[in-house]
Amino acid sequence: MNKLIFPKDFIWGSATASYQVEGAFDEDAKGESIWDRFSHTPGKVENGDTGDVACDHYHRYKEDIALMKEIGIDSYRLSISWSRILPEGKGEINQQGLDFYRNLIDELLKAGIKPAITIYHWDLPQALQDEGGWANRQTVKYFVDYAEILFNEFGDVVSQWITHNEPYVVAVHGHLTGSHAPGIKDPKVAMQVAHNILLSHGLTVKKYRELELDGEIGITLNLTSSYPNSNSQEDNEAAKRMEACINGWFLEPLFKGKYPEKLIELYGAKFNQLDIRAGDMDIIKEEIDFLGINYYSRSLVRHNEDSDFFKIEGVKPEDSKYTAMDWEIYPDGLYDLLIKVNREYTQKPLYITENGAAFDDEISEDGRVHDQERINYLKSHFQRAYKTIKEGVPLKGYYVWSLMDNFEWAYGYDKRFGIIYIDYNKDRKRILKDSAYWYQNVIANNTLDI
Repeated sequence: MNKLIFPKDFIWGSATASYQVEGAFDEDAKGESIWDRFSHTPGKVENGDTGDVACDHYHRYKEDIALMKEIGIDSYRLSISWSRILPEGKGEINQQGLDFYRNLIDELLKAGIKPAITIYHWDLPQALQDEGGWANRQTVKYFVDYAEILFNEFGDVVSQWITHNEPYVVAVHGHLTGSHAPGIKDPKVAMQVAHNILLSHGLTVKKYRELELDGEIGITLNLTSSYPNSNSQEDNEAAKRMEACINGWFLEPLFKGKYPEKLIELYGAKFNQLDIRAGDMDIIKEEIDFLGINYYSRSLVRHNEDSDFFKIEGVKPEDSKYTAMDWEIYPDGLYDLLIKVNREYTQKPLYITENGAAFDDEISEDGRVHDQERINYLKSHFQRAYKTIKEGVPLKGYYVWSLMDNFEWAYGYDKRFGIIYIDYNKDRKRILKDSAYWYQNVIANNTLDI
């Protein structure tokens, strides 16, 4: 058996998002979010599920932090609910919301767990959506104001900040396909949303610098590795289009101050109609301290003249293994991605801010949850991460998605990503899965046995 020993200061973490775990959707003066509205709209979420109670983390965070401590995680990546802090998205601050997060952060610190805070993980206050949401440039200002409140309130104890989680998903699933809140289907709106989110990111980083806080700030992107299905020129071009539409759309503005030529070409006249003002691109590329990367699977594509998505068609190899999300398990994609980002975009520290897999977990007769498939998934991805570190990539930490089973957006509670099982039929009892015990061993020894 080989032992892969990670760097001494490597951070092993786990992650969640506020709407997916907290519940208490209308308690303590919290305002309505777009996900509250969306999940209560019939037909939008599988089984009519909502995040009203979710994992009840709002009331059980102490129990959950005790489990984190038992597993041994170094850092917990959580997101803050904007509408819990500012029920209307702006204006009067809700002290009860601040108190909840202060208590949560204090409990983490007491347990020796470093909080890493995501400022926005998709739950825009509904009051701001009623004014146009992220398509309205005014929301950029409101976001910076909201972030400043968090910096002033928690900047003394939180040293790692992420402005946004996966702006691609917000733009595309929220405003192009309509499968996520707020459920809009408009390509031009989706592109404006992406730009405004990037702008809010840059201005928030500037604000953080102005406050001279002792910490780091970055952003998290969902990235993929795109490969052609064949050696044909058409398939190679399709893979390049895919790369531009997912990775380049955000990496290029953040690190090069421009949108990819291929993206501009693909969107044509719609792109030229966007509200992009002088100075915007300089703001967007404000220097960050690190980049967070969420990786789940690769994109294997071929050219298809009949495809609505820029003549790109995804391919699913028959001999591959797939998760319950029907995502191909392809750890080499993580290796290729980290090498590419480090070589072509930034030498800044990188973090895997999400990586994990959903499987059809069940409680066995012995009361345990035997999720060997998840262990295999994580093990293979940790192995590729280790390989990149050995090759000089400044990968500083790894956050497993997710700490616990939770509300999986449009899929409701059908998909389980957690290393902690939530028994939704039995008072949301928590059960550490085999993967949690396996992860506990990896962290304790800072070593991967292969």
